[in-house]
Amino acid sequence: MTNIHPQARTTPKVRAEIQKATGTQREIAAQFNVTVATVRKWRSRDPDAVQDRSHRPNRLSTTLSPAQEGIVIELRRTLLLPLDDLLVVTREFIHAGASRAAL
Repeated sequence: MTNIHPQARTTPKVRAEIQKATGTQREIAAQFNVTVATVRKWRSRDPDAVQDRSHRPNRLSTTLSPAQEGIVIELRRTLLLPLDDLLVVTREFIHAGASRAAL
């Protein structure tokens, strides 16, 4: 199943039809009820690029380095601390800016 961006005005099928349509940009825009700029955009793109691009970041932002993560994992494994207590220890001794979600 294809995930369509929630703000998308066109579907991949409509985008492909815009690319294949003949006529002026204004006529095509009226036919598909989109702006001329939208027609221009989709006609200039590669025909294989009609799917929505991923909106996930290529790299997740983390506060802990891989070495620090390893230390926290070992602390959790050896001390068997609850998450909130582990957070206190992590903030005190490893990284003051660590968040609960980072653990």
